[in-house]
Amino acid sequence: MAEETEKKSSKMMMIIIALVVLLAGGGGTYYFMFMGDSAAPVEDGVEGAEEKVAESEPEEDSAENVDTALAYFEMDKPFVVNFPKSSGISLLQVSIAVSVEGITSVELLKKHEPMIRNNFLMLISGQNPQDLTALEGKEKLLALMLEEVGKVMNKVGGKNKVQNVFFTSFVMQ
Repeated sequence: MAEETEKKSSKMMMIIIALVVLLAGGGGTYYFMFMGDSAAPVEDGVEGAEEKVAESEPEEDSAENVDTALAYFEMDKPFVVNFPKSSGISLLQVSIAVSVEGITSVELLKKHEPMIRNNFLMLISGQNPQDLTALEGKEKLLALMLEEVGKVMNKVGGKNKVQNVFFTSFVMQ
C-alpha cells in the first residue's frame, strides 16, 4: 500500500513539473514574440542610427499635430455681472469656452485665466444690458471678447492662436 501511494505522489510530482515547464516555456515565448522588439539592443553603426531617426519622425509629426489641432478651453466658473437697477436687467450670468489651436495654447490660457477673467468681467460690465438682449449685441460682445483674449495671448505668449469664443450659457434676469 505504501508503494501505491509513493507511485501516485511521484506521478503527481511529474505532472506538476511538466505544467511548470510548459507554462514557463509559454511565457518566455510570449515575451520574445510580443515584447522582444522593444527590449532588443540597438546595433551600433549607421543602420541603427537610421532606424532611430526613422522611429522618431512619426513621434514629432504626432506632437506637431497635437499642437495644431483645434482644442477647447472651458472656463469653469461662470461670469456674473450686476447691472444698475435702472436698466431693467439686474443680473447677467455667462459661461464661456475658447477654441484655440494646440494644446500648448490651452495650457497658456489655463495659466493666465485670472487675467482673462478680469478682462472679460470688465468688458461685460461695460456693456449696455439692453443691447445684450438682441442677437447683434451678443455677437458684438463675443467679438470684443475674442479681441480681448487675443490681446492677452499676444502679451503673455507671443502668439495668438485663439480661433473663437463661445457662450456655453447665457442667463439674464
